[in-house]
Amino acid sequence: MKAPLSCLQCGKCCFVDLTAYAEQEDFDRWRAENRQDILDMIEHRHLIWVGDRMISSETGDTPRECPFLYSSGDVFLCSIYETRPLVCRNYQPGSSELCPQWKGKDR
Repeated sequence: MKAPLSCLQCGKCCFVDLTAYAEQEDFDRWRAENRQDILDMIEHRHLIWVGDRMISSETGDTPRECPFLYSSGDVFLCSIYETRPLVCRNYQPGSSELCPQWKGKDR
């Protein structure tokens, strides 16, 4: 059995919009934790589905990265890491084409 890959902290897996992937359980947790900062950020983005992607209903822009991603020198970090969405908690480095460690189906 191979050892799990370590995260490179490159941020590539975070260059998606978490709003599209956050589950009801995440929203319920953030409400229970009184994380209005997270809920406000998501709500104020005014994102809507338009076929195959999300855009801002106000600007028409497509979100390019998670709004909670930030750079610290040479690495990218999550500003809500302790309460990040389930999709982020469950993500394994190298498990998708987003990750530079992805080796395809034959891993």
